[in-house]
Amino acid sequence: MKPIEKYNPAVLFLYFLLLASIAMFATNPVMVGIAFAAMNLTAVSYTRDGLGRAYLFFFVIFILTSLANPIFSHNGVTVLLVVNDNPITLEAVLYGVMTGIMILSVLLLFRVFGTLMTSDRLLYIFGRAFPKLGLLLSMTLRFVPLFGRQRRKIENTQRTLGLYKNENAIDNIKGKLSVLSAMTTWGLENGIVTADSMSARGYGIKRTRTSFSMFRFERSDAVMLTLIIISCGFIFLGIAMDRLKTDFYPRMQLPPFSLYAIMCYVIYAGLAFLPLAAKIRDRIIQRKVFGQE
Repeated sequence: MKPIEKYNPAVLFLYFLLLASIAMFATNPVMVGIAFAAMNLTAVSYTRDGLGRAYLFFFVIFILTSLANPIFSHNGVTVLLVVNDNPITLEAVLYGVMTGIMILSVLLLFRVFGTLMTSDRLLYIFGRAFPKLGLLLSMTLRFVPLFGRQRRKIENTQRTLGLYKNENAIDNIKGKLSVLSAMTTWGLENGIVTADSMSARGYGIKRTRTSFSMFRFERSDAVMLTLIIISCGFIFLGIAMDRLKTDFYPRMQLPPFSLYAIMCYVIYAGLAFLPLAAKIRDRIIQRKVFGQE
């Protein structure tokens, strides 16, 4: 096993896609909990910059999602309280909490995805078959950190010019609108320049063209791809056969713990913790190498 970022981009893309699909469609608290724990530890290991602010945003989404389900869905037999003749049931609350955790898990997963799947990796995957889609995804992932840095530059420049000198709500709103206007103009101009530059280099032309890529599909990639497909296929088979489904209505049942379900839990845990395990293994090897030197 090598570091997860060393694998072929196609293997990584399929890995994240299948992992997110299982978390969204399993409807199983155990698998959602596994995904949440694994993605939290993986996100801390791979993406520490700005993670605190991201967690604040995720917490707001979790609260809104958890409250929305019991407010709009009144299914279930265990009534906790009645608000305006609308019952708030325990089953609806539990389902809302599970949905909120599932959304947080997927958001954390895509945060790790955005860190590992750089623009050149996306162009490698979609560049030939879907050049426009590949360029769009590549530019989107690239512009997210660029927008943050450019926004801070514009705000610092405008503060130097005395834009926020009054320090009141109206002045702050005007300043934010001015920054938004500058960012919109900058983003459109940067997008046009990038598109023209790629077009001038012959990107996306119909006839056959050569291209350079640093990525190669090696034997380890084939082994990892086979393991991912077999493992996820085993889990999806259980989802299709309702061997992993947990019913919340009318009364919540415990998640299934049959032999098949336990095997799915173990396999999914191995897949979900794979990036973290590869990271830990790589650090242990580095410490041993440097210790010997």
